[in-house]
Amino acid sequence: MSCQHPYLKPKLPFTGCIQGGLFEGKTVTVTGRVLAGAERFCVNLQCGTKASSDIALHFNPRYVGNSGHVVCNTLQKSCWGSEQRTNHTPLPRGSDFTITFLVNRDSYSVIVNGAHFLEYLHRLPVSRVNAISVDGGVDITSITFQNPATSWVAQPSFAHTVKSSYASPGVCATPPPYSPPCAYVLPYKTIIQGGLYPGRAITVQGCINHNADRFCINLRYNSGIAFHFNPRFNENVVVRNSLMKECWGHEERSGGMPFYRGQQFTVNITCDTQCYRITVNGIQMFTYNHRHFLLQQIDILEVEGNISVSSVTV
Repeated sequence: MSCQHPYLKPKLPFTGCIQGGLFEGKTVTVTGRVLAGAERFCVNLQCGTKASSDIALHFNPRYVGNSGHVVCNTLQKSCWGSEQRTNHTPLPRGSDFTITFLVNRDSYSVIVNGAHFLEYLHRLPVSRVNAISVDGGVDITSITFQNPATSWVAQPSFAHTVKSSYASPGVCATPPPYSPPCAYVLPYKTIIQGGLYPGRAITVQGCINHNADRFCINLRYNSGIAFHFNPRFNENVVVRNSLMKECWGHEERSGGMPFYRGQQFTVNITCDTQCYRITVNGIQMFTYNHRHFLLQQIDILEVEGNISVSSVTV
């Protein structure tokens, strides 16, 4: 199941369809900036595109003086339910943001700038949700959608751009929910169709070998590596770097080592306007400022090393 094209720089108030609707594992990511004088804004996951449509999740940051809070609610048959409020907001006025809504079986997880912010239990069936709307004191850069399916077909141009020593995973039909995942042959490469843009996320899941030395995830462009993510177990460090003009740059090594030999893992790399945000097993661990700024040129994902990979989502 392919993801729909993103909405880029939509004019507010904005309402757009969510192709295929929502279902467990799907994410919707909104990137933008809160205006310096904002009083409030909202993102609605709703059941239709009309002004009178039911709203399954109303996500509503509000600002008073120098402080703020977030209100979440559901609108059903023109009646609001009980509000779920936070006593603070991770979205201060004037700040850039990335908000991801992850659909779970019983709730929405709201992730702000790569860090878990809140859970909101479903009050309306997720299957009814087929639209998103945004309004208020924000400028929106992009609204993107990502499905959990791991369906891969090698692109026609792939054989011309990737050396034959890299095995293709071949065709893997979209599995039914909770079926065993597909296996990936390492080293693994795939094309990132359309390249990167703010809000686009890449997720790699797998298991680290018991005798692992290291592994890496690379985001490449035609003549270099924009982002090299490299856990090294013998050094107990995660190295981040870029290979530009055939030279490695300054290594970033701070932030701890969240990986262990024999461990299952999920790495999510979200492209933001200024940096990559990297979460490991749901916890934001690292940021890495862009060194190659032509994001659309970054169009190859590479995974290799002492791991087995069960899922790749681009």
